[in-house]
Amino acid sequence: MQKSIHTPEQKVLQDLLRQIRLEANITQVEMGRRLEKGQNFVSNYERGERLLDLIELDEVCKAAGVELVDFVRRFKGINGKENTLTSNIV
Repeated sequence: MQKSIHTPEQKVLQDLLRQIRLEANITQVEMGRRLEKGQNFVSNYERGERLLDLIELDEVCKAAGVELVDFVRRFKGINGKENTLTSNIV
């Protein structure tokens, strides 16, 4: 079985990353500056061309003024799923 990063959950994650940036009224260029990266870094993770690790996700959340735990709660709420690993964390 071949794995794909293009899952419904990944699409939800991409959309939520874009949503928190827009809610913070931040352009991709400004987000890149806050992360000390280029605009293409932001574009790539919002389009699913690049996956973020946990440390990068935390940095993105901080740059948008969102707590990582709140981001995870929103993600779980959108997906309508409980994951035993994340439910023990949050």
